Amino acid sequence: MKAAAVMTGGAPVAPNVELIELPTPSPGPGEVRVRTEASGLNHLDVWVGMGIPGVDRPWPRVTGSDGVGIVDAVGEDIDDVWLGRRVIMNAAHDLNLEAQSDVRPTGEHFHLVGEQSPGAMAEAFVVRAENVIDIGEADPIEAAAFGLTHLTAWRMLTTRAGARADDWVLIPGIGGGVALAALGICRYLGCRTIVTSRSAEKLERASELGASVGILDEGEDWNRTARAATDGRGVDICIDSVGKAVHLSCIKSLGRGGRFVTCGCTSGPAAETDLARIFWNQLSILGSTMGDMSEFRAVVNLFLQGHLRPVVDRVVVPNQIQEAYACMEAGTQFGKLVVDWRS
Repeated sequence: MKAAAVMTGGAPVAPNVELIELPTPSPGPGEVRVRTEASGLNHLDVWVGMGIPGVDRPWPRVTGSDGVGIVDAVGEDIDDVWLGRRVIMNAAHDLNLEAQSDVRPTGEHFHLVGEQSPGAMAEAFVVRAENVIDIGEADPIEAAAFGLTHLTAWRMLTTRAGARADDWVLIPGIGGGVALAALGICRYLGCRTIVTSRSAEKLERASELGASVGILDEGEDWNRTARAATDGRGVDICIDSVGKAVHLSCIKSLGRGGRFVTCGCTSGPAAETDLARIFWNQLSILGSTMGDMSEFRAVVNLFLQGHLRPVVDRVVVPNQIQEAYACMEAGTQFGKLVVDWRS
């Protein structure tokens, strides 16, 4: 099978990505094999390509934690009823669920397809059967653009932050997959949104998608502008995947009892914060990553019912994979980059 593989670690990743031939994987116990129709690119693909500490996988590495396609083989213990079905995968499997001890560790311990094991940037991939959902006649391009980012944003907003209608939600770095997923979910929930970007064009596009307020980030502290939009009260929730570059502005933008939820740090992890403001205003700092199958089913159902749709920046074919990685690394995209494997 053809696979878009990162041949060796390092940055930038794009020059190290090649379309190569690899053996087609076979499903093991509890698994299905999916003939890939489309796969979505995430920042995670770049991090895996650079080399994540603690992830011990040989090079070349096939990434891809967003995959949609047709089941064409099943493990010996999986019902043949799955054959021929179009499925979307939740790449995250909680290893704690398999713990043999009577006392499970607290918090999920995820194994992630595309990070710890080969992913969907190939003509076929394998995944646990319990981690796929039948999506019927849904568009595979849109579905591949939907999965991981919307699952991540759904958990951040609902499970972790408890977002409600009329909450003010701050979403820095609009244009990325999680940020745009959060914007769409906020619109569905009835929240009011403030988005930031260093691009006036991205702010305009976000406004067309329903953002209430846009702030042009010119590298200075913009918290007063965010607070002014809420009549000085401050935002209820901040959904952040940017990290160091915006962290302090985010903390200062929160009102009393506000919740800061982070799922990533594309600009770096070593952020300056304000502890006095955190304890005085009784702020909550919450980590969040991916999501479980109950959360995945909930958000995928909203997609299948037409309540949520992903924003797709562009669709490429496999031999354009270097171009897609380069775009992701440059951060110029507005929405998801999707690889169409059907041609």
